[in-house]
Amino acid sequence: MWRRRVRRVSSPTTTGVAGVGIGWRPEISGFVESLPGLRFVEVIAESIGSVDLGGLRDRGIAVVPHGVRLSLGGADPVEPGRVARFAAAARLVDAKLASEHIAFVRAGGVEAGHLLPLPRSRDAVRAMVANTRCVQAELDCPLALEPIATLFDWPDDELTEADFITEILDQTGALLLLDIANVYANARNRGEDPAELLDRLPLERVAYVHVAGGAEHDGLYHDTHTDPVPVEVLELLGELCRRHRPPALLLERDGHYPAAAVLRSELDALAAVSAYPAIT
Repeated sequence: MWRRRVRRVSSPTTTGVAGVGIGWRPEISGFVESLPGLRFVEVIAESIGSVDLGGLRDRGIAVVPHGVRLSLGGADPVEPGRVARFAAAARLVDAKLASEHIAFVRAGGVEAGHLLPLPRSRDAVRAMVANTRCVQAELDCPLALEPIATLFDWPDDELTEADFITEILDQTGALLLLDIANVYANARNRGEDPAELLDRLPLERVAYVHVAGGAEHDGLYHDTHTDPVPVEVLELLGELCRRHRPPALLLERDGHYPAAAVLRSELDALAAVSAYPAIT
């Protein structure tokens, strides 16, 4: 049973994004542009410059560049060229906020092709902090960091997940991009209560929240971004909003795109849970 203890905070985070948004993808760009109440979108940072966002920008819709290739948690220093391109993408869309992951994607010159979890060690904190500061020095806007979903934990972790995340945020001054679907997936696969993590995180640092779908396979829950948002994730989102309603929520969908009516219903569900205005 999830607990319903409410944390009160007095100074909400201001980021320039608010309400309900959606992840922009080329396959659903027409649908996204048709949403009458849309106030912000998230776009993969590495694709900015090669896609047409002019219609959204003309409407005053905020664009959040979301990086996936910086490898902030890698033991090697973050590559200056990647940092420069990330910062340039943020400037191109006049971003008020940018985001990346607490993860690594390459090591020793080898590309993993996907986000990998960090060992929750003090060495990993130091690497993550050093690389994050390099990116922040080039950005003209705040940076939010997203903990990822993972199917395994490294052995001999020195810090709890909450302490690991909080240490990185405290030492960098970064904001938190909280993926509520990741919280649910990790807790379910570990046999833990997801609300316990919410109780220990600095929720007043949340810039915005990802909401996405997933599916179980061979006894593990996978954060797929290609399935409908399950009711359990929406319920956990409600738990988060009761503790501290985040400034903004964003629906992620990365494949197997359903009919427009289905996407509208998922966006409406986010609005209903959070009491933000519907954008459909």
